[in-house]
Amino acid sequence: MTDAGVRIDGDTLRLPGGVAVRFMRTLRLPEKGTHDLPPGLGTFPVRRVSDHADTVPADWLARGGVMLPVYLREAMWLGFGGSTEPAALQIGAGKVCAVSGKPWSDRLSRDPQNYVALPRQPWLDGINSGRGTVRQFVAVPLGMGATVEGQVTGEEVWGGVQLQSFPLNETRRAEWREAERRRLLETRSVKSVRARGYGGPAAPGAMPAMPAMPAAAGAAPGGAPRAAAAMGLGVGGSMRQEVYDDVRAVADYAAEPAGRVFVHLVTPPEWRRITGEAPPPSPVDRAAYTKAGLPWYDYYDNDAADVAPSDTLAAVQPVGEWLGTDLEPWEQPAPGQVHHLKDTPGEPVEDGDW
Repeated sequence: MTDAGVRIDGDTLRLPGGVAVRFMRTLRLPEKGTHDLPPGLGTFPVRRVSDHADTVPADWLARGGVMLPVYLREAMWLGFGGSTEPAALQIGAGKVCAVSGKPWSDRLSRDPQNYVALPRQPWLDGINSGRGTVRQFVAVPLGMGATVEGQVTGEEVWGGVQLQSFPLNETRRAEWREAERRRLLETRSVKSVRARGYGGPAAPGAMPAMPAMPAAAGAAPGGAPRAAAAMGLGVGGSMRQEVYDDVRAVADYAAEPAGRVFVHLVTPPEWRRITGEAPPPSPVDRAAYTKAGLPWYDYYDNDAADVAPSDTLAAVQPVGEWLGTDLEPWEQPAPGQVHHLKDTPGEPVEDGDW
């Protein structure tokens, strides 16, 4: 599941249509309650499957794409900063749409919406499972039934993450570019979302763009390497985050995807074996992070409407139901640690006796 137009730029995936995706390490939320947005703690390293043909499993070569290392029960979010033009991006968790809960499709839909609209959607932290909330993406092994895929379909076949981009069609893209040119001439400034990171904006990848990902290959020379432990996405805690309703019609986008990529999730030991590289350090202790006074985030957009939650995804249970109670201590952030990004919600209206 690769496309000649998908490239790696540092640790950023770039899909046709000006779409940029970064996989961000973050703090895992408790599975009880609803929380603010956890910070970005740097990007997961991303490597092409085809660059390690002698050490990856044969079925990974058949699917192509990229891989990244993730610890058991580690959380992640997808950041879309750096996306340059309006586009629709489909996101799958084991080929279950993370927005609609429907099976993976190569067509866009608005009833229900099965994509996020870029650049309006700055990030996605989890599945669209509640009104104004999402449940955090958390890595779990296949075979236990804990993944989104396993709970929705009753099978765990695919694992990983799937991405598919739909740029504007030629007419709408030309109109948008002309409008953007005029806007920039008038304003000479561009308003952007403040960075959501550990202590500031995460540095963009400095590596030059890699060659285009080749089409999926066959089995590795000399016989198939050993099977790797397959990982997929389950869900963890709930947080306040909207999945924005697109203001455009589906007809504004290309009828077919311009690019797609399969993202394999690799355990750290397998990452070292396959790539020869050291995996990232283990996840940051969230209580220590909060006690240090480091930031959490809240994001609010006055001009955007929320997509209705998916009943299918609302029924997905957190990974603790399979892996046991989350024993990592929780330290509630102080009010001053929660940084507001973009529009700040208005102050609450005081009520009295009626």
